[in-house]
Amino acid sequence: MASNVSIVYALLSVFVVFVFSKFVNHRAQMSKLAAIPTLGSSGFLSSYLSAFRFVYHARDIIQEGYQKHYNSAFKVPLLDHWLVVVCGPKMTDEIRKATDEQLSSAEAFAEMLQTDITMGKTLRADPYQIGVILNALTKNVPARFPEVHDEMKTAFNDLIPPGEEWVKVPVLKTVLNIVCRTTNRLFVGLPLCRNEDWMDLNIFFTVNVFARASIINLFPTYLQPFVGWLITPRPASLRRAVKHLQPLFEKHFGLEGTTDDIDPASQSNNLLLWLWRQAQEGEQRTLNDLAMRVLSVNVAAIHTTSMAFTNALYYLAADPKLAEMLREEVETEVGRKGWTKNAMDGMRKLDSFLKESQRLSGTSAVTLNRKALVDFTLSDGTVIPAGTTVATAALPVHLDKNHYEDATRFDPLRFYDIREKEGRSVRHQMMTPEPGYVAFGMGKHACPGRFFAAIELKALVSHTLVTYDLKYDEGVPMPVIEWFAATSFANTKGEILFRKRRK
Repeated sequence: MASNVSIVYALLSVFVVFVFSKFVNHRAQMSKLAAIPTLGSSGFLSSYLSAFRFVYHARDIIQEGYQKHYNSAFKVPLLDHWLVVVCGPKMTDEIRKATDEQLSSAEAFAEMLQTDITMGKTLRADPYQIGVILNALTKNVPARFPEVHDEMKTAFNDLIPPGEEWVKVPVLKTVLNIVCRTTNRLFVGLPLCRNEDWMDLNIFFTVNVFARASIINLFPTYLQPFVGWLITPRPASLRRAVKHLQPLFEKHFGLEGTTDDIDPASQSNNLLLWLWRQAQEGEQRTLNDLAMRVLSVNVAAIHTTSMAFTNALYYLAADPKLAEMLREEVETEVGRKGWTKNAMDGMRKLDSFLKESQRLSGTSAVTLNRKALVDFTLSDGTVIPAGTTVATAALPVHLDKNHYEDATRFDPLRFYDIREKEGRSVRHQMMTPEPGYVAFGMGKHACPGRFFAAIELKALVSHTLVTYDLKYDEGVPMPVIEWFAATSFANTKGEILFRKRRK
């Protein structure tokens, strides 16, 4: 009996200390951020109610703040800290131009995805894989595109065999498998890209990095390492990755392996090789380190492309006339240039459609996430204290009538018409960030994989259009976007009917 009382008192003491520490932390944060307007409640207890509301209504809250505090900033309470959101092109530009020593993208990303826990500290200490994506990956796409297209066709045939009868397909689940196989044909080649356990591993790791980081972020900072240790997918995933990548590692980098004189069109010219060439001698050139970086690159590539492709399919199934118009462009370009990167580059209507789909459905409520490493002062005098997370509005920018006429309307040729009118070949493309389009971020920290993502997306949609007819079941509406806090996701339950295209 006495021992039970002791346990109760111990737990009560821990709870009191927890509440007191949270109260002290809340007072300290509020004293630094008091000058920035609050959207929601700022009281010690009421701010937590607002934080829970943000989990389910972040999109509406950010939109409200954007309208009320345009060309300034506001803050919203999260469960363990405050998020300062900056609005308007002038303020956004100031965030974009800030140095990494002032506002750190890497620190904000590490906090958002809990990368030290979910992917390991070495990836943040020296994230050289970002440069590999931006340079080696992008440069090698043209030579490897035939292989990527071959894997795409094979994956579609395996997962959605073209038949004369309509077949109902769970879209996101199927897309994840197609994108995983297609992407990994470029990353690791045959036969590994078709290995079921390798595919399952990368899809599992991609989904769970986002899901478990969201769970970890629900807890106070000092509890996050413990919670993360309990639920992180990293150790088990790394062991599986090492098992699969060891034969490739030994082939390329063993005693008899070589990285010299590899044909650019060969599947040996892959992500593992590009990482090895960029890695420093020592710990970075170990199988464990390389395997973790391959997994991390897969997270970015599979998640972004799968969400965008799924949303694009939802739009295409809703409008047969749209599908026919884009199909005509695809067949024209492929007829002239074959299934090549150059053909994908020439599909300006398809590019416009994908960008418009991303504008309305494929983004977060905020972007340009940064962690202030020092006190940072905006031109209007607003001070963002060191340690504060700051971001700029994203979805409200995409819905801003100052950027787009009839901004809430889906217009698949919106950007095609702009490009035709202005006669510019690069500006207004899907992969090009601009003040009214921030789906890939902006500035030097814009998504490094956006060039490959745009080409892969065009190829995926192109193959779908020339191979299949698609529609919804009678009376079934287009699936709506799903949200968790400030992050949007393609609808996880949407289904589309596919059949072999009837010309």
